[in-house]
Amino acid sequence: MDTDEAEHVIGDLPPWGAARLRELRTTLLSAEEPFPCTFAVSGMKRGMLRYGFVGPVGEPGAVDALASVLTAYLESYRSIGRETSLVVFFRPDRRVRPLAEQRADFWGVLEGLRARDPEPWPRDVPGDPDDPLWEFCFRGAPLFVVCNTPAHGRRRSRHSPGFFITFQPRWVFEGLEEGTPRGDSARRVIRDRLRRFDGMEPSTVLGSYGAPDNREWRQYFLPDTDAAPEGWPERCPMRAAEHADPPGEGGSPARVAS
Repeated sequence: MDTDEAEHVIGDLPPWGAARLRELRTTLLSAEEPFPCTFAVSGMKRGMLRYGFVGPVGEPGAVDALASVLTAYLESYRSIGRETSLVVFFRPDRRVRPLAEQRADFWGVLEGLRARDPEPWPRDVPGDPDDPLWEFCFRGAPLFVVCNTPAHGRRRSRHSPGFFITFQPRWVFEGLEEGTPRGDSARRVIRDRLRRFDGMEPSTVLGSYGAPDNREWRQYFLPDTDAAPEGWPERCPMRAAEHADPPGEGGSPARVAS
C-alpha cells in the first residue's frame, strides 16, 4: 500500500484487506464530503486507528479471530491516544445480504465475543442493556460499538463495501460528557456533518451516554431509514450480563457516567 495504515494492522493483512483500508482512508479523509465522525477523521490523520481482518461474518472462526485481535488492542489502547479506535473488517460476501440478516449477524458477533470473554462483566457497568449506563464490555473494558454494512444505502455514514465493526473504548470519551463545553460542541459538529453526509436527519436513537432516555445498544446498528422498519428489535438482542460477584454485602455497583 502507499499509506501507512498497513503498519497499524493487528495480525495478518489478507490479500483483500488492502482495498478495504484504501476505501476507509478515502471515506474518512475526503475533503469534498467530510465524514461526520471528527474523532475517526482525526484518529486516521494522527495514526491512532488500529485495524484487524477476520473471516466471513457468521463463521465461528471469525469470532475467534476477532476476540484475539480485540484482546491485543485492549492491551495497549491507552498508550495510543484519545482518538483511537479499532476497526475490524470481515471477509466480504459475494452478495449483499439484506440488512435484517446483517443485523442478526452483528448481534451474533457480540454474543460470541461475550461467550469467549475470560473476564467477568465489570462491576461498575450495569449488566442490563436497558440501563442508560450499559455499554458492551470485553476484557473488562466498556466499548462503544458501531457496525457498517453494504446493505446500508440511504444512511451513508453506516455504509461500507464490506461488513466491519468499530470498537471505541469508552475511555476516549472522558471529558466529552453531555453538558461540558467540549462534549456539547463535538455533538453539534458531528450532527451537522451527519445531516450533510447522509442527506437526512440524524437517527432519533442517537443520544448521550447516561441520559435517562438513552440506550447505547440502539446506536450500535442503525436502520437505514428515519423510522425503524417493522420487526426492528425494541429490546436489545443480547442477554443481560451477570457480574461475577452479584451485589449483596458490597451493595450495588457504582455507576459513573463517562
